[in-house]
Amino acid sequence: MPQPAAVLPAIIAGCLVAFIGFGFAATFGIFLHPMTEELGWGREVFSLSMAIQALSWGATQPLAGMVADKYGTARVLAFGAIVAAAGFYLRGAVIDPGVFVASGLIVGIGTGACSFPVVIVALGKIVAANRRSFILGLGTAAASTGMFVAAPASQFLIARIGWQNGILVIAASFLFILPFLIFIARVSRPTARGGGAGQFTRAVRTAFSERAFVLLFFGFFVCGFHVAFIQTHLPAYIQDKGLSAAIAGWSLALIGLFNIAGSFLSGWSGQVYSKKKVLAGIYFARAVIISAFILTPLSPASVYIFSAVMGVLWLSTVPLTTGLVAQTQGLRYLSTLAGLVFFSHQTGSFIGAWLGGRIFDLYQDYTPMWWAAVAFGLLATLLHLPIREEPGTLAQQEAG
Repeated sequence: MPQPAAVLPAIIAGCLVAFIGFGFAATFGIFLHPMTEELGWGREVFSLSMAIQALSWGATQPLAGMVADKYGTARVLAFGAIVAAAGFYLRGAVIDPGVFVASGLIVGIGTGACSFPVVIVALGKIVAANRRSFILGLGTAAASTGMFVAAPASQFLIARIGWQNGILVIAASFLFILPFLIFIARVSRPTARGGGAGQFTRAVRTAFSERAFVLLFFGFFVCGFHVAFIQTHLPAYIQDKGLSAAIAGWSLALIGLFNIAGSFLSGWSGQVYSKKKVLAGIYFARAVIISAFILTPLSPASVYIFSAVMGVLWLSTVPLTTGLVAQTQGLRYLSTLAGLVFFSHQTGSFIGAWLGGRIFDLYQDYTPMWWAAVAFGLLATLLHLPIREEPGTLAQQEAG
């Protein structure tokens, strides 16, 4: 364990990195309506860029995790911040649908290396096991705070300086991550130093041979589908129904605000209750609230209620899922294995973001996507119940 005096500054710095790295990336769907309206693009163009961003983010995550496990987290975060800034700069500086779609690859690589999943795993490694779930929740709450701030900030930028200059401001914001990495570098120590590619391969193969890890892997796919579809298309859906852009912006802001509480509650509950049962309950609750939302006439009140309840459930899956990976697979390869689980999440995000745009362009209606989200929520509920919350082979080898 690092020196106690260095842990608190590192936790604060990590929370600030999560705040900056997640907020604008998670609320970029606010730009869908003004961009497509002004440029005459179909929504599939915007959605495909967001989907590629999600998938490349997910593909980058396990690679970033391997580098972090072997060499430490700070350099991974620095690389990600610079690449994400470059990707967002392209989105704002070059107005071309092909470039915009391709920018999703660059932004995804950057956010995959500098967003909150990398940060919270690093924080989880430097605290005792009995505090890990809470610290994972704290880092997730910091990311949610970024979402809460970024949504109205994006609306403000669009209104004051236009969507194009607003994207350039977002690009610059990622560079503010770099100074905080000094504090993370002081405590971020490699946990798999000396491990060659063969050891990582064996660790991955071992994890996938166990039911708990496989169920977590596929269950997190559903979380990604929900999150990407809603954060990409909810603001446009609200405006399509005749409500104002302000209400659309605040829908995502409220999700971020209430997920602050949801993340803390999730982190705390993971220390007190069965993580798998809490996860199953979260996915079931998502299915219920989405059903209620689409069956109720849309109004500002229904939007705000949906956003608040969904916010409590939004990223509350992350501390519990990451905590279960640590509990069942140990810490040595945690960044790698958590990254692989997050890749499943981002595969779901790819489908949720892209398919939402595709379905809308075909039918001018999001209803099939909402009901697919309900069905996936019920499926995830069933997937998490058989998980056994006990150390697997990797965790046992580490303890031995």
